[in-house]
Amino acid sequence: MGETDVEQVTLALLDAANDKDFEVQAQVRKSMLTLGNEQPDRVLAMCQDYLLKHPKLVVSHRVVILQTIELIVGSRIDAISYPRIKSIISLASDEMTRSKEVVPDWQQAASNILVAVGNKHINDIMEEILSKFQPGVLPHFFVVQTLANLSDSNVYGMVPFLNAILGTMLPMLSLTKQDNMKWVFSSALCHFSDSISEYLANLDKAPDPTVRQDTFSNEICAAFDILFNNWLQSRESKLRLTVAEAVGSMCHLMASDKLEEHIPKLIPAILSLYKKTNEHYIISKSLCHVLDASVNMGSRVLETQLDSLLFALHQQVSTSIDYSNPPTVKNHNEVLRCFSLLAKAFPDRLVMLVLQRLENSNERSRLGSLAVLRHLINSSSESSMMESKKLLILASIRQPMADHSNKVKKRVVQVISAMAHHGYLELDGGELLVRFLVQHCALPDTYQKAAADREEVTNESLRTMCDSTLHLLTTTVGRLADVLWPKLLYYMSPPQYSNATTPLCKSLIVLGNKKKDNKEASFNIDFSQEVNLPSPQTLMVKLLVNAAFPFNSRGHGAPSLSLLQILSVNIHRNTEAVWDQEIPPLLTVLEESTAESFDKISWDENLLKFLSKTLVAVDDDKWLCQFAAEATSYLSTYNNALEEKSFLYQCIGVTLQHSFNKDFVKKQLQEILLTARHNDALERQGVALAIGLCANSHLEGTLAKLDEFGKSDAFKKSPSIFNLLKDRNDVELEKVKSTLILCYGQVAVHAPPEKILNRIDQDVLGCISKHFNTKDLTMKLSLIQSVGLVAKAISACVKKQGYVFSRKQELIALIQDFIKAEPADGLRTSVRHLVMRTCAHLMPLDPALSENETFDLLKVCVSSVFSLPPETHTPEKIAKDEEVLDLKQRKALYKDTLSSLHELLSSVLGKEPTPDALQSVFKHVECGLSSTLDHERERAISATAHLLNHYLDNMTVKNMMSFHNLGALLGRLSPRCSDPQLVVRATAIDCVYLLLYIQLRYEGFALDYKDGAVEGLLPLKSQLENPDHSVLYKTCFELTKVMSKRLPQQQMTTLVFMLFEGLVDSQTNCCRASSVILNTLLKNRGGGLQEMVPEMLEVLRVRLQSITEEQVRVAVGQTVLIMASQHLQTVLNTLANQPLPYDSWTSEMWMALGADPIVADQIMEIVMEKLAVMAPYVDKKESMIRGGTTKVATNKPLAMTCGLKELLLNGQSQEPALSKFPQLFSCLIVRLASSVGVSAPKDNATKRSAAIHVAGVAADALRILLARAQLDEVLKRLDEEKAWDAIREQNAHITGVTLLARAMAKHAGPRLPAIVECLCPSLNNIYECQRITVTAFFSELLNHHVATELMFIDVLMNNMMERIADPCCTVRMLAVRGLGNIAVGSPEKVNKYAKELLAAMSSGMEEKDDPGKLIILEAMSGLSKVLLYLDKKNVHLLVVYIFMKIKPFLESDNDDIRCASIHLMGKLSKFGSGEPIFKDQIHNVLVSLLLHLVDPNAHVVKACKYAMRVCAPMVGSEQITAMFQNHLHEDKSLHYGEFINDLTKYLIQDFPGMLNFYHISVLQFFKSNWSEVRAGAAMFIGFLLGNLPDEHYAHLNMGTVTQGLVMLLQDPDPVVRVKAAEAMGHFH
Repeated sequence: MGETDVEQVTLALLDAANDKDFEVQAQVRKSMLTLGNEQPDRVLAMCQDYLLKHPKLVVSHRVVILQTIELIVGSRIDAISYPRIKSIISLASDEMTRSKEVVPDWQQAASNILVAVGNKHINDIMEEILSKFQPGVLPHFFVVQTLANLSDSNVYGMVPFLNAILGTMLPMLSLTKQDNMKWVFSSALCHFSDSISEYLANLDKAPDPTVRQDTFSNEICAAFDILFNNWLQSRESKLRLTVAEAVGSMCHLMASDKLEEHIPKLIPAILSLYKKTNEHYIISKSLCHVLDASVNMGSRVLETQLDSLLFALHQQVSTSIDYSNPPTVKNHNEVLRCFSLLAKAFPDRLVMLVLQRLENSNERSRLGSLAVLRHLINSSSESSMMESKKLLILASIRQPMADHSNKVKKRVVQVISAMAHHGYLELDGGELLVRFLVQHCALPDTYQKAAADREEVTNESLRTMCDSTLHLLTTTVGRLADVLWPKLLYYMSPPQYSNATTPLCKSLIVLGNKKKDNKEASFNIDFSQEVNLPSPQTLMVKLLVNAAFPFNSRGHGAPSLSLLQILSVNIHRNTEAVWDQEIPPLLTVLEESTAESFDKISWDENLLKFLSKTLVAVDDDKWLCQFAAEATSYLSTYNNALEEKSFLYQCIGVTLQHSFNKDFVKKQLQEILLTARHNDALERQGVALAIGLCANSHLEGTLAKLDEFGKSDAFKKSPSIFNLLKDRNDVELEKVKSTLILCYGQVAVHAPPEKILNRIDQDVLGCISKHFNTKDLTMKLSLIQSVGLVAKAISACVKKQGYVFSRKQELIALIQDFIKAEPADGLRTSVRHLVMRTCAHLMPLDPALSENETFDLLKVCVSSVFSLPPETHTPEKIAKDEEVLDLKQRKALYKDTLSSLHELLSSVLGKEPTPDALQSVFKHVECGLSSTLDHERERAISATAHLLNHYLDNMTVKNMMSFHNLGALLGRLSPRCSDPQLVVRATAIDCVYLLLYIQLRYEGFALDYKDGAVEGLLPLKSQLENPDHSVLYKTCFELTKVMSKRLPQQQMTTLVFMLFEGLVDSQTNCCRASSVILNTLLKNRGGGLQEMVPEMLEVLRVRLQSITEEQVRVAVGQTVLIMASQHLQTVLNTLANQPLPYDSWTSEMWMALGADPIVADQIMEIVMEKLAVMAPYVDKKESMIRGGTTKVATNKPLAMTCGLKELLLNGQSQEPALSKFPQLFSCLIVRLASSVGVSAPKDNATKRSAAIHVAGVAADALRILLARAQLDEVLKRLDEEKAWDAIREQNAHITGVTLLARAMAKHAGPRLPAIVECLCPSLNNIYECQRITVTAFFSELLNHHVATELMFIDVLMNNMMERIADPCCTVRMLAVRGLGNIAVGSPEKVNKYAKELLAAMSSGMEEKDDPGKLIILEAMSGLSKVLLYLDKKNVHLLVVYIFMKIKPFLESDNDDIRCASIHLMGKLSKFGSGEPIFKDQIHNVLVSLLLHLVDPNAHVVKACKYAMRVCAPMVGSEQITAMFQNHLHEDKSLHYGEFINDLTKYLIQDFPGMLNFYHISVLQFFKSNWSEVRAGAAMFIGFLLGNLPDEHYAHLNMGTVTQGLVMLLQDPDPVVRVKAAEAMGHFH
């Protein structure tokens, strides 16, 4: 390659170096670097010349070239000739200093070249730089900057020059006036100082080990004076910082006496900078250097600066740290380092200052002081210094511990952690630090909205930190074990530490286990010596109550039990064995439970049993009494936790059960009654439970104490009550009475049954009854509860007699008001249950209630119970005095309440068991049967069944009478046999069973009579357990048969219309049941309802509007069909005249008609006949102004098509559809052809086009027909390929028809001959659209062998030949396509039709009337397929002719034609093997094919790969053939660059004589329309040049190549420019 070519390319790259596209810039630089690495001297020379010849080049362009020079120098410094190095140094120096003004990018790039060269040629660089660094003359900014950077990059080369440089620089400093020069000098001095320090620190590696610090001291001191005395005072912030940084670095090189002399002025000067800038890191770093140098030399004057130093440093350390801003973090660390340096020299002063600053209440100040304190404590180097100050630090830390700020507390915790690891907690006062940790382990949650302050410390995060710290101290600081054990137990008792229970227990468990395992004596706690610890009994009380609420206080249940087990011998010597046995199972329960699944009642019972077993094992009445006394005293700590308090009351009751000291028991009962907070409902319950439990062992004493309490001053309205009830002056008398009443109830429940019966009348009920005249709600509730408890106690033993109760109505009215007052949003109390049960017991008593009174009572009770939410629902609002019930309690309460309601209903009905009485009660219940809520229906059906049972059991038939409401009741209840809820279904069957037996009884059958049909209902209940629809259907059917047999005719009308209402039931299943029952009834007994048919149809039409369930709608259709079977003509006329599009109910009527195969067959015949003879559309003018016509569908054919579609939707239409499949298929596809692009007709009423897709209706009908014909595979294929979307739209209709034909050919072949026969007449139809559709269908059929197999190929071929001359262009195109398809479908027939096929394809490629080139495309595509099977003798003479025909299409703008022509070329290859002329043709297009491998069209790329692979054997190169066949696979990606690179090597090797032709061919593509091809051509040329041996360059016109690449380097597409630049990189 000639030098001029390389130079021309390099010049072009230099011109393009400033390209606007970043990737082009990068590639240009890379190519320049490639050329430069190969020929560094030549390329550097050109770069140098380019810069010299273009002095006015824009700066950005110069910068890129200079950066390229730097890269070449950096990578090839050893290969560059010395003269070139010298000239590059000169160039860079000149570029750097040409402009006296500072131009950073330009001059920095030049400076970087000098620094890069300086790594190898430091002496030459220094010679050049120093020539521009002359004494007495201020140098250029970047001269100084370069010296600074050189000192960084080449320390050992530069330091020997620094003494001279400093000597020259010193006088310049005083001449410098501009800030930027002061900045660069300061920066340089900083770099110089750092380099000298590094050199001196590594003298063993230095070239001159004799260099000493004092070599530079004088110059550094002189420079220091100028910087410090003059420049540090600058107003420019950036300059001040750089000067400060330099001053700090220079201190290490100054003579000690000089430094000592400057310290009094230097430190204040640096400290003053803090106020002048926000960039404190540089200042702190400089200060750290100064302090380091001062401390290392043992400065004496440093102490005089200590106060100001500490003040300033403390301000800095108190500044908040922004961890997202690294400089603030670095500054904090540098400041702490300063404190460390000062601590070495002045430990006492420093510690005193920090401790004094802790007294400052300012948050920031404290945070800073604590940070320093923690740093000093943790610093190992200061540990001996800090040892003597531990007590002082302990005393001083108390003040920040009292700070209210969580930020300060967090820092205190960090300090405490550090102190713990260094032995502070063992000292006197260390317990305060432990208390601080525990206090903050007990912090409550933060409820307020999160603050905007990013540093805000929430209670949760502080608490978590304290938890972790306590755990860390327990597990890692071994010497703290005796500090923490047993002293942590102190914090278990006070309520303020409750939230810290979990971490405390965990730490105590770790400590206790360790001591127990190691058998340490300190494990055993002497509570008499540890005066601050709670007693064993108090500890046990606290831990037991904790265990009762295991998920409270962050899950303290399990840790409390585990700690109790560890403490067993310390609680009492007899507890260890029983606790080791009992506690592990309790812990297992907790492990397997969650807060949601936890069974609280069972758990409480287990804990009380555990307590009982413990008390038995202790067997020490004195200890037991103390336990009870301390537990009673401890009650007040739970005043704000009433659930815990209630459990503790139970514990006290159990304890008193086990006490033998009766006097003590009475005393404790008195204490409990007097100290209780009677205002709280939970506490009243707790007190009552404690009294009741105690009565189990001390009945006499308990009753005596209650009687005494009842007669005491507490129940007299006198001032003495305020003395008797300790500190409870606000207690209402009624609340105390309520407690007493509840106590009597609990005594009755818990007392021994054999003892209580004799005492209940006088001692229990006698004491309760005197309070019945109260107006207080609390007392009323307590009375109801107590009566319930008493009833529970005596129900098994006492039978009450009936009597006239004169206050019955009054009491019922009163307690009825109780129910009215109950909130409806949840069942919280047993008021409803107790009141209804009481009413039920009162109802049989005389006198009887009036009808209105009974109605009101039932209405209130039923609505109050039915309207309750499900039992799983938790009420949101809970009143003050109401009990909070868990799920299990609520379930039990619901059960009791419903049972009470049933009892009340039966009680009311029992008085008058007649149909009217039943109806009067049932009307309160029936609204719940159709409720949308499951629980309401369950309650209603349960109540109904209970009523009917009671009715049947108690009814008496004196005369033959009618059960007149049977039909209405059956209509309401029978649909419920399909309710979604199993319990409702089963109970509904029971109800129907009971109703029919009630009817039989009224008909005169005996009580013991068993009817076979009715008895058949009972086995249906077991079937109802399966919710399957078919099972439910069968059940309804069987049920209806029974009802039909037993139902009187006069009840039918009522039942039918009641079932109509059931069609719109709230439950879908019940709607279905109504429809099944209705249809079954109509089939069996509908003959007598003829006069009702019009009304029934009207009702059904209305109902259809509201029915959403599909199955019910279908059943309604069946109902219509049952009626329509006798009136078919009327139904058809009605449906056919409905407006289009059909509404849903009309569509369903049509579909219903398809259920009868005979009717469906008749309708299909009628529709096909109408569609064949009626015009499918009419042409209407769009408007008078615009002209043109629009196809508008005719109404009748469209309506028939819609009706046929709906009819086919019915699965029962399958039989007639199959029998007429070919005719229906042909009819619908022709109808579809006539509907594509056709508008819907206008509605006569609205004058607007109907909202209906005309073609869509036909397509849907066809689709349904295929489904009816069970052509599932056809449908599956069509759905997968989205053929239905295509077939209904004008622009994709042919594609859709093709997909349809393909699917039919593959999966429905046997049906095609009849279809083809039916379709053939349509090819001569006057409607062009029908000819197109049928031709497309036939064309695709030829693509499949089924045409030959079923012997209708000749029919198809003859039709296609005829269509070649069709006046419609689209029909001709489809005909050519069909002829080509024979090669795929029936290849064995190709040679039979060879002459006709070649003629058709040839004429197709010459088609003139072909606007979209579609016929040409089909002709080439078809010929490609046909050539595969044609004999060589038929084609041999036409190969070159065809090749020449298709060659112009290779560069066609049409992607499809380009692709088809390349593909056809590949197919021709088999006919050209061995023909030299064909080989020449292949080489003629080889370059084109290679470049189209990057064609923007993926199909063209695949075609190229195919054509090149099959033509490969004819290329004439084994290596190229192997390469094409190995790499050019359509389904594999190709790395084009590597492929072309390898290919050019083989082209050079095997076809050197054709290189000129190849490269000329490639150059022609430099002007291609496709940027991808232009880029590929550039790559081809680049690799060709890169692989070309020198001797072959003569065959190439390098001038043209160079010009072409230079042109491409200016291409508008950046990708092309990148590839052109890359190709230029091969010019070497």
